[in-house]
Amino acid sequence: MKPPDLRRILVLGCPGGGKTTFALALRQRLRLPVVHLDQLYWNPDATNVSEAVFDARLAQDLTQDRWIIDGNYSRTLPRRLARCDTAFFLDYPAEVCLSGVEARQGQPRADLPWRETGDDPEFLDFIRTFAAERRPEILVQLAAVPDKRICIFHSRAEADAWLAALAYS
Repeated sequence: MKPPDLRRILVLGCPGGGKTTFALALRQRLRLPVVHLDQLYWNPDATNVSEAVFDARLAQDLTQDRWIIDGNYSRTLPRRLARCDTAFFLDYPAEVCLSGVEARQGQPRADLPWRETGDDPEFLDFIRTFAAERRPEILVQLAAVPDKRICIFHSRAEADAWLAALAYS
């Protein structure tokens, strides 16, 4: 089933939580193009583009009628929320996300133009503090858009069950 209001979707959550995996599963079921914010922000050599370049790239994608946008980038969340019809927040414990980062190291990824290798202590600390430092603001911003469909999953099993129900409805 493809409900008519599932045309512009955000997938949010802590790094390592499986945003890209969830976005790709949605793409398979809904046949919507996926935009990975990390692909808009990072160069293949692990340097980032300027804010102006990132904003221009994002603005171009937001003009499209159908998409799934995967990533956080809190500075741009209000713009993306204004344009989306649905937002999924993968609100998982830090341990789940840290495990996800560990499992993907060295693997090619659709959302990142290079392969992660080794531990980045700053990045791992970002994950450990995400629930206390980033999560509250995401929840405030999601609550501020009552006209949008908001789905919050607290486990991979919840997200998988939702995807399974979508596939078989």
